[in-house]
Amino acid sequence: MLEVRGWAVRPGVLAVSAAVLFMALASATPAVAAPAPTSEPLCKVTDPRVTELSGLVSDGQHWYGINDGGSKVQVFVFGHDCKVQKVIGNPLDPFDVEDLARTADGTLWLSDTGDNKKARETVALLAVTPQGKTTLYRLTYPDGQHDTEALIMDGKGTPYLITKDVLGEAKIYRPKAALSSPGPTALESVGSLTVHATDTPGGPVGGIGTVLVTGAATSADGKILALRTYTDAYLYSAPDGDVLEGLKRTPVRVPLPNEKQGEAIAFEPDGTLLSGSEGVGEPIRAVRGAASLVTPAADTPSGQPGGAANSSATAPGTKGGSGVPVLPAAGIVVVVVGGGWFALSKLRKRRT
Repeated sequence: MLEVRGWAVRPGVLAVSAAVLFMALASATPAVAAPAPTSEPLCKVTDPRVTELSGLVSDGQHWYGINDGGSKVQVFVFGHDCKVQKVIGNPLDPFDVEDLARTADGTLWLSDTGDNKKARETVALLAVTPQGKTTLYRLTYPDGQHDTEALIMDGKGTPYLITKDVLGEAKIYRPKAALSSPGPTALESVGSLTVHATDTPGGPVGGIGTVLVTGAATSADGKILALRTYTDAYLYSAPDGDVLEGLKRTPVRVPLPNEKQGEAIAFEPDGTLLSGSEGVGEPIRAVRGAASLVTPAADTPSGQPGGAANSSATAPGTKGGSGVPVLPAAGIVVVVVGGGWFALSKLRKRRT
């Protein structure tokens, strides 16, 4: 959850600062959405134990969801009516769980990588079996702390962490070696991608939330990747299952409007895209046929971001044609020093 903390900030200052930064980001590249089906509500999550839905996956029969944070491992198993059928639990106390992935063997991977204050020495992945056995894998970044809310697991079981960055430039990390428990295992930087502002309404922080990566998912066959912000989903073609190559392609943007605090995203086996929000009584929504919007023919060549999309990935270790949204560096400094950065720095989660 997000709230304003710290010493008092006049509402007018906060609003103007946020508006200035949003307009700067929005000026980078016009946001062009796919002619996607409308996101429709399926049911509402009303269980009082699920107040901050942050990660979601589907095996076709059930949905699996997690709360943001928490003092123990809890994976809620939902029916398609949004009712909790059981809870897979373990007494292990995580720091700040943010996302959820599932591998073909049924293992549920919790991304304990939230770090809003950028103060953690290590982050972690938690591998949870359907019976609740939990294995801890600690991880370290090569370049300081990051707040990360998105996890992608490829078909070989390699995890990719995608950071949440206020200027829209998300960094991509993966382990340099096989995971060891408890670790830590060193991460390496393997690329970055830029998310530009859109006009899709929703989220807890207005237009700025349109550039913050809050979740990720893969299709059942691993050929489509999804990243989401508070307001939109970005679908990437990965026909050979290669995550990095997929994230270099031009994505299809699917608006997910008017979600209170959208952080959860998942694919059904039939290609339906599911999304969910933190908050009591929020719905699970579906975009039917979303996977069919992404075809190899629609992709631009690897490493060559297209102009029609509003998110693009760079080659590992390079900036290429993306990087920070197209805005003079001096302009960014003015925005930051002028108050936008100060206002945003006061947005903190209740739990760190």
